[in-house]
Amino acid sequence: MGERIKKLKKIRIHREGTNELTISALAIIGIGALIWYGLHINILFWTFMIIFGAAWLMALNFYRCPIRYFNGDTDKLVVAPADGKIVVIEEVEETEYFHDKRLMISIFMSPLNVHANWFPVDGKVKFVHHQNGNYHKAWLPKASEENEHADIMITTPEGQDVLVRQIAGAMARRIVTYAKPEEECYIDEHLGFIKLGSRVDVYLPIGTEIRCRMDQPTTGDQTVIAKLK
Repeated sequence: MGERIKKLKKIRIHREGTNELTISALAIIGIGALIWYGLHINILFWTFMIIFGAAWLMALNFYRCPIRYFNGDTDKLVVAPADGKIVVIEEVEETEYFHDKRLMISIFMSPLNVHANWFPVDGKVKFVHHQNGNYHKAWLPKASEENEHADIMITTPEGQDVLVRQIAGAMARRIVTYAKPEEECYIDEHLGFIKLGSRVDVYLPIGTEIRCRMDQPTTGDQTVIAKLK
């Protein structure tokens, strides 16, 4: 598909969290100042700042967005679309789009992981479809079909279709998808973002070479999980 485009977006904190982090920081500072200067209760001030300061730092860690570029040739490679852990590698019967067997690789993201999602392959976005649903725990098998999710179908330069599914979990109630139909997409670009712990499934053609293992930690846009035939 020609030379890959590398968008030099120096995002340190993901844009999905900018407003929330700013507003919450101002609120913590304001209430802390009120306690310190208004009430003059030192113990209450330090208790408040430690508890809510720690919570703010956890949110800051959640919204971090490291700058990553894949080092090497991406021809036919499939990289992990998310940070997390491999929880499923199996052949499944995909009945919604392909109506045949597919190789499914699933990555579970804990609240401590980076929650930006990357495109797993180079190609062109065929369609994007959002489906409302339940909020089962993301690691349960039924979560893939019954939970709220967003489906992104990508056609690779070789004409193979790869489905990426962003899945909401018991805590994650917001899925953001940046992929747009008919746009070219590349490894290194952001596909979307999922708030709090959740899961991303990748559906690949049967015969794809698996290059990952169960329970393997993954780094989005860096870990190679498969190679298309």
